[in-house]
Amino acid sequence: MGNCAATSLKVSNRERTPLPIHTPFHLPSPLPTFPSGSTGFALGTIHLGGGFWVYQVSSLAKVWECYDGGPDGRGATFFEPSDLPEGCFPLGCYAQQNSRPLHGRVLVGKDESDGCEGGILAKPLDYALVWSSESATIRQNGYGYFWLPVPPDGYKALGHVVSTSAEKPSVDKVRCVRSDFTDDSEMHCCIWRPGKEGDANAFGVYETRPRNRGIDALDVSVGTFSAHNDIAISISCLKNNSANYTSSMPDLSQIQTLFQAYAPVVYFHPNERYLPSSVNWYFNNGALLYKRGNEANPEAIEPDGANLPQDGSNDGEYWIDLPVDENARERVKKGDLQSAQGYLHVKPMHGGTITDIAIWIFYPFNGPGRAKVQLITVPLGRVGEHIGDWEHLTLRISNFTGELLCAYFSQHSKGAWVDATELQFHKDNKFVAYSSLNGHAMYPKPGLVLQGNRGVGIRNDAGKSNYMLDTGTAFSLVAGDYLGESVTSPTWLNYSRKWGPRISYDSAEDVAKAVKALPARMKSAVENLVKSLPNELFGEDGPTGPKTKRNWGGDEL
Repeated sequence: MGNCAATSLKVSNRERTPLPIHTPFHLPSPLPTFPSGSTGFALGTIHLGGGFWVYQVSSLAKVWECYDGGPDGRGATFFEPSDLPEGCFPLGCYAQQNSRPLHGRVLVGKDESDGCEGGILAKPLDYALVWSSESATIRQNGYGYFWLPVPPDGYKALGHVVSTSAEKPSVDKVRCVRSDFTDDSEMHCCIWRPGKEGDANAFGVYETRPRNRGIDALDVSVGTFSAHNDIAISISCLKNNSANYTSSMPDLSQIQTLFQAYAPVVYFHPNERYLPSSVNWYFNNGALLYKRGNEANPEAIEPDGANLPQDGSNDGEYWIDLPVDENARERVKKGDLQSAQGYLHVKPMHGGTITDIAIWIFYPFNGPGRAKVQLITVPLGRVGEHIGDWEHLTLRISNFTGELLCAYFSQHSKGAWVDATELQFHKDNKFVAYSSLNGHAMYPKPGLVLQGNRGVGIRNDAGKSNYMLDTGTAFSLVAGDYLGESVTSPTWLNYSRKWGPRISYDSAEDVAKAVKALPARMKSAVENLVKSLPNELFGEDGPTGPKTKRNWGGDEL
């Protein structure tokens, strides 16, 4: 590795020591062998229409690396795709932080169109220099230069070129894509900045993702990045113009193989009192349907939910509640882990190049919250309680290869994508999720996650215990619109009202009781924390079901 004479920064032993990114990531076990299906799933290439094919390439050649900056201060490495399939061309470079094993992939294009309307791929006319590291005070391996391809009229740039020379790259290096096969992308997470966040230097490198994302969205992520100085630079994504954009989605037999390969194991906290159950168990054990104006005469729910309203409205006229008998209520609140299962919703994402498998888990009851004030844990009475609780995990799988790319962990009203490199694997390629105590938020690792700051916040405790749900042995496929009539959804899935009643109570009174014995300073901290909580936590209010959630037809938040 060379020295950086202009900045008088030498490459130290730290950089000579292998970084996590120097090790390519592989799942613990080989990918499953998929049965021959009726679709183009896991065949290595996807047709986007008009003779335009894209391939996913994970063979990456390092171009430039640096050892400072970025969200974790450990720098980033920049790559270009290599060992391309015959006839394919790169669309841009790939970038990743140094702090995790290399898990990169970018799409490359192949144009087999007849060229009557002009080729789908075209060489750039020129390059514009966006930024160079010549004057950056960072530890680096030589200098890095970031170039934006200048496309011909009617074409768009889908990525940047990174080089180690101040000389412009060859126009043969990448291809631009005809505008009708592109759409708008947006900057997402920061990959790298040469300085710390908030520094005056405005240059930054960001992940890009399609602006339009959802079951019906045709936009395709390329895997490149957006680099910009003081003005954001427009990097486009691809668009699937195929007559059948779901043609590379897995069929029923392939879904079965996928889920058996990747199905997560969910661990519950050792002190968890409110475990999940199947929906049918809940209905069979006394769940009641209430109608506004006739609250004195609730109706027992049929085992399959056949008598639940199906008109798609959420007008507050109906809701579900626990059994009236107090003993039965307390028993049902605890759930029934033996009957619990994951309810699968399989959906196309990123223009049919990705399969998302959302795993929905039902809990009859969500327990109360607890606050942490420095070293003290404070129970918050009824704050956070509600009847009926839906939580979920989502697997994101490449339709090019069938590989698990990442997983989404729902956490109350939000959640987080976790790359496969950061998952904790249970056995083979099955990973682990941890359900937090009482609130059932999903986390990839055990421990305490605090919603708050400065040692004050709402506790989310996750841990391993003998209570566990192996979703691979207990699941039902309940929805997958692209599969047509081969999937029959249960009646309860179309119930759009609340799965629990709304019960108002004086949360201030509960909090006052909880903090009564605390010193004044701590008491004030808890009261301020509670004031910052969402309104829905003050009074029990059951959730609506999975099909009413934004992510049912869209992307995860």
